[in-house]
Amino acid sequence: MARYMETLTVERGGFRIKVPETWWEFDVRPESRDDSIRSMVNERVRQHPELAPYRDVYTGFLQKSAREAWQSGALYCGCMAESFGGDTPITGSVTVSLVGGRKQSGEPLSTDPQTIAGQLAVREAKREGDAWRKVTTVDIPGVGAAARTYGIEDVPVPNDTRTIRAVLMQTFIPVPGQEGKVALVAGSSQVLDLAESFFDVFDAVTSTFRFVE
Repeated sequence: MARYMETLTVERGGFRIKVPETWWEFDVRPESRDDSIRSMVNERVRQHPELAPYRDVYTGFLQKSAREAWQSGALYCGCMAESFGGDTPITGSVTVSLVGGRKQSGEPLSTDPQTIAGQLAVREAKREGDAWRKVTTVDIPGVGAAARTYGIEDVPVPNDTRTIRAVLMQTFIPVPGQEGKVALVAGSSQVLDLAESFFDVFDAVTSTFRFVE
């Protein structure tokens, strides 16, 4: 992370992770998130008046990310929204969720990284501009092996028939002592032209993930 910018350590129930200090953590609770995000954006614009033209874009992006994070069971949701002088702001987010499942027999699903990776589908792009997904395993320092997918994917919109094409990286980290449970660290951005850069950032953020007691 040092090669990108200064970092901020975030600690929540059972884990900690480091994100760039310019990122925002935001409220995902339905009863308070819209007002909280509007206030947060207004404060950001007050500090950086050059962001004023993008106020509605930032607000809409954050509110959408908060809704999706809540529906996915997120324990943490952080976001970047920056303007670098272009016509479109650069946005991305990272969420951490605790997920799990069971087989029809009732047994917990395996959290072995190789097993998870074997169950995740690879998708090849048949022509330029197609969605694609690669599957691999990675080693997270101090944590161990984890399964990972990354690519340009068509992500379903919750409670809708539409999809949104996005840069997406998902890392499935087995939770010690909890059968069938994994910590899912998911990074996403709709800025497709910067996919490789976002893969680097999401990998760097995920590499700082640690379980805590």
